[in-house]
Amino acid sequence: MTQQKQKQINLRIPGPTPVPPDILEAVGHPMINHRGGEFSAIVSRITAHLKAFFLTQQEVMVLTCSGTGGLEAAVVNVLSPGDKVLAVSIGSFGNRFATIAEVYGADVTMLAYDWGQAASADDVSKALKAEPDIKAVLVTHNETSTGVTNPLAEIAAVVRAADKLILVDAVSSLAAIPFEMDAWGLDVVVTGSQKGWMVPPGLAFVALSDRGWQAFDSARMPRFYFDLAKHRESQTKGQTPFTPAMSVFFGLDVALARMADEGLESIHTRHRRIGDMTRREVKALGLELFCEDERFASDTVTAVKAPDGIDVNALRTMMEDEHDTILAGGQARLSGKIFRIGHLGLVDEDDIRLTMDALAQSLEKLGFTRPTA
Repeated sequence: MTQQKQKQINLRIPGPTPVPPDILEAVGHPMINHRGGEFSAIVSRITAHLKAFFLTQQEVMVLTCSGTGGLEAAVVNVLSPGDKVLAVSIGSFGNRFATIAEVYGADVTMLAYDWGQAASADDVSKALKAEPDIKAVLVTHNETSTGVTNPLAEIAAVVRAADKLILVDAVSSLAAIPFEMDAWGLDVVVTGSQKGWMVPPGLAFVALSDRGWQAFDSARMPRFYFDLAKHRESQTKGQTPFTPAMSVFFGLDVALARMADEGLESIHTRHRRIGDMTRREVKALGLELFCEDERFASDTVTAVKAPDGIDVNALRTMMEDEHDTILAGGQARLSGKIFRIGHLGLVDEDDIRLTMDALAQSLEKLGFTRPTA
């Protein structure tokens, strides 16, 4: 994948991610009839590929919106106002998922962790036993704000044992790290086009289990654009219920074929290898990972504590201006305290080597001295 670079910019943020030239070319395809046969064939190809990547027998709906729109769809299609919900949060996006549920009238109990930690399946089990009326659990699989991946399979097992619904934010995990919707017993799964799928922003992918569709039948939160039954019905005709972001569909069609050629296992292996490399190189520079337990360190983004005396904004500006390398800063309470290196989607070892060389030079220029052993 080394040849497939986007100009000279080394875009190392956890989304939007770099888009390969062949996918960019596809995005520029002329408009066609979104109710015609050509687009219907594209929808059919896309949904078949998505099922293979979700590892599900369920239909995967494609919505024209951001990942956050997909999370809103997840909430409003299976819950009713007043439903008790357990929101497992380890960072900014876990909090966002909880806020969406609260806005629509759910009774949300927070199971919140210090940022930098992963959630515990035991804690989730205890929380469910303490509040047996809880209907659903919200959980973010991969928290990009902190660089931590939750043990989703373990969490899902205790949720399933308690006979509750589990709604999963897989925006930055699916298509990059191991994920099995059906085998793990997940009820609602959401991901977004601009992450591991190597496509511009604009599409969310949502799938419901049989239990999720049963919950849909009794759910009473208001919905119109995000009514997943409308999307499921339209997809049987190779269409969408409303005007789709057709250009992104064109790109996704090419991206999914490209990913199928690489193979799901190879994609996961590549992300694991590059995640390991990034963490190893960060520590070699004398820097400290923000993730408290490296067993749960994300293979899609590495969060790094800012060294004492180093201004994160100055570091990021220098990286971009002098090395054409773009890093992400910290969000919310972590602003100015960490920086983040994205490594998902279109990424290989050369990208990380360039990033680390630029980081070493920039840190030195800003006065950072590597600690001596």
